[in-house]
Amino acid sequence: VAWVRRVVVTTPVERPADSMGVRRVRKAYEQVADQLHELIVGGQLARGERLPNENTLAHEFGVSRATVREALRQLAAQKLIHTAKGAGGGSYVTMPTADHISEFLRTSLNLLTEAQDVSLEELLEARAALEVPAAGLAAKRHRAEDIVRLREAIPAKPLELSTLDQFAFNERFHSVVIEACGNVLLTVAAQPVFSVLQTNLARSSLGRRFHRAINDQHRAITAAIEAGDARAAEREMASHLEFLRPFYEKAWRHAVTAVERR
Repeated sequence: VAWVRRVVVTTPVERPADSMGVRRVRKAYEQVADQLHELIVGGQLARGERLPNENTLAHEFGVSRATVREALRQLAAQKLIHTAKGAGGGSYVTMPTADHISEFLRTSLNLLTEAQDVSLEELLEARAALEVPAAGLAAKRHRAEDIVRLREAIPAKPLELSTLDQFAFNERFHSVVIEACGNVLLTVAAQPVFSVLQTNLARSSLGRRFHRAINDQHRAITAAIEAGDARAAEREMASHLEFLRPFYEKAWRHAVTAVERR
């Protein structure tokens, strides 16, 4: 395997307490993972290409199979490879999609939120900072099919739907707005924030007026996007998010109280 550089495993140097610090040497599996990472990102290993088996990789890198296995586990966690079992099994090169990255961020953000390391105010600020300009960009860049999808995400008779279905429509609407802005990074950043807030809000009790108002506001945002009016789209989205603020605050207080009672 010509592209492999053998890993050099060294031992940290003993030093007097008052001497200059020596840089910590990375573990062997981290070095293997780093090299494979470079090859995947650099294109030497193509998407869908099968990696050599663990024995071959261990021989080429000059490390143990256990070291290779840990390196592959790290790459799999980063969505750079996936492992298949069976006759055609092995490790195959993949690349993380926007959805993969967004889902990873959503899970991490959920953990931070549950640990109360991220406040509601921070989430609301982040959402406004992302979704308001996204609505403006959607007004400038949307395609005809985006408008169709936005309209399909606004139920004609929301009050006849279950709460779960109502929130499914709501999530779809905001996802389409973000996707219609045509910026992958905005999509990756905005979706996790929205999902965490949406999950907390869905756990609360909301009345008929809430769902009716949500759909009216979604129609106003859609109209501004369809008209290509970026300022109006941003204004409507900002107004919509401000309308939601007290409902999020109520849901957040309820969630915190529930945790404290455990």
